[in-house]
Amino acid sequence: MQVTAEHCPAPVPPAGSRGIDEILAAARTRLHRLDPERAHLAYRAGALLVDIRPAAQRAAHGVVPGSLTVERNVLEWRFDPRCAARLPQAVDYDVPVMILCQEGYTSSLAAAALQDVGLHRATDVIGGFAAWRIAGLPALGPTPLHTSALASPVNTGWARR
Repeated sequence: MQVTAEHCPAPVPPAGSRGIDEILAAARTRLHRLDPERAHLAYRAGALLVDIRPAAQRAAHGVVPGSLTVERNVLEWRFDPRCAARLPQAVDYDVPVMILCQEGYTSSLAAAALQDVGLHRATDVIGGFAAWRIAGLPALGPTPLHTSALASPVNTGWARR
């Protein structure tokens, strides 16, 4: 029998700690989240659409054309106007930034983190890229893996005569 989390007793959490569901709910109370259609309109009106998904997810599922790719692990540094590692788009604290992840969970936490940095207009896209695609909004991909070497026959040094 394989042991899974559901078969193990949950440890007693430390005093003052919060579970991820509580952390996510608290983050979302601070955001003015946008459904994909409203996010698309905001994007067309000049808001930044920032895709924080890892490269593997972007390759597997596709991307929004023109979105800005900033992986989650460097997001706050790239958007903090005080930081030397900031992007040219991080001009002030009033920049409208919409965060996009695959399904709309990590993006909520990331948008709340940007609000902590001071970007008060940061928010995320409800349902993430999956909902964006389902809504029929502009998307490219997925990007096929580079399989040209696998598709061509192997040169064995001899040919059939």
